[in-house]
Amino acid sequence: MRRFLILFTFAMLYLGGCTESRKPTNVDVSPDMEHVVTALGGAYAAFNRGDMTAAVEPLDAQIEWTEPAEFPRGGRYHGRDGVKQYLTQSRAAWAEVNSQPERFIIAGNRIVVFVHARVRPKGSHHWQDVSLADVYTVRNGRVVEMQAFADRREALRWVELKQSEIGER
Repeated sequence: MRRFLILFTFAMLYLGGCTESRKPTNVDVSPDMEHVVTALGGAYAAFNRGDMTAAVEPLDAQIEWTEPAEFPRGGRYHGRDGVKQYLTQSRAAWAEVNSQPERFIIAGNRIVVFVHARVRPKGSHHWQDVSLADVYTVRNGRVVEMQAFADRREALRWVELKQSEIGER
């Protein structure tokens, strides 16, 4: 069950409940990247309300979506339809879901999203909280790849950033 919670939380990283506009960390941000950050915030909100069609809208038609192998349903998902099916199944496994992006960090053509996921398993009154990170790769204003991480520091290393470079938060 814990493994499934973590997997689901990864999915929620991408699609949760961000209803307010978040600004990227970097000072010099292209309008394309600002647009993608806004679209990703909307995708997390769509996931929280169960609208998977809207959740996958910012994704390129040929998106490569990767969940860690150690998690249930871990692996690669291809295309919007594959990701939509994965997210639908992940969300359906929980009684209640809230996935809140806490921070967007732009690193070149990648966006790191720190996410706080709060889920309640079916048949339970107990909530579980998990902090995760998703990294999105952007080309031509579209998300072409997503890599999920259980450890935020690992996500930062993957995009070649250090915690000290982004500041404490």
